[in-house]
Amino acid sequence: MHLGSLYTALASYLDARSNFGRWLVRIDDIDTPRNVAGATDDILRTLEAFGLHWDGSVYYQSRQLGHYQARLDSLAKKSLLYPCTCSRKTLAIAVRTKSHPEDYPGICKHKTFPQTKPFATRIRVADRAIAFYDALRGNQSDNLAASHGDFIVKRKDQIFAYQFTVAIDDHSQNVTHVVRGADLLDSTFKQIYLQQELEFSRPNYMHVPLITDRHGNKLSKQTFAQEVDKSRPRHVLFKLLELLWQSPPSELADCSLHDILDWGIAHWKPALLKNIDTICPDKESF
Repeated sequence: MHLGSLYTALASYLDARSNFGRWLVRIDDIDTPRNVAGATDDILRTLEAFGLHWDGSVYYQSRQLGHYQARLDSLAKKSLLYPCTCSRKTLAIAVRTKSHPEDYPGICKHKTFPQTKPFATRIRVADRAIAFYDALRGNQSDNLAASHGDFIVKRKDQIFAYQFTVAIDDHSQNVTHVVRGADLLDSTFKQIYLQQELEFSRPNYMHVPLITDRHGNKLSKQTFAQEVDKSRPRHVLFKLLELLWQSPPSELADCSLHDILDWGIAHWKPALLKNIDTICPDKESF
């Protein structure tokens, strides 16, 4: 687990515990081509090493495939889905002149199931505003029909799309509050749209600033972010509290891991992160 992931995990842990809530761990292992051997064990060991103990059993997306398909079938019965056989080249040509190149231009909108060619499954997006309140960024609103178009809920390789699985997982796990990185703020509109169509309740959302390198790139596996040093959990945890702008007292750095976490829970003030988009840590401090 890299620093950015641990930073977000800590923020969500502190928010849950400070509100006397349950903290749940979900393993997004459904995208099998991108799964790395041993990655799940490393995530769980890292959380334990830093005292971030979760409630209940670990939730694995790979064990929910039948559940996802049942929900997909329910959308199909409402005539909300259609097959998309577009290639990346076709889409690249179609959106070349659009101001939002990620928009889907509706090429396959009138196609029906079944299809002989490989296809992705898209959901028809209605022309309506999607709005929600973010705890750090205030009121957010978007019209998916205008800004994104019909989006994919099951990929051409027959792997369920992230937006689709997350909407279902939040409902299945009775999630009431979502704390995650600001890079996923835009995804929230699609998830809320799916919640509406599936008649799910909506969680509360908080999108915390991103941890970046000195070039402004998000720390992630794709940017080869360095793994967290599990040999110094107290030091790293204290520094993460500083990155979360919680201003821990200097003497806390010499306390036990348990005491550092207890202080973080008792003094958690997420409002200190308002209007902050990114945070670049001093590499030497870790």
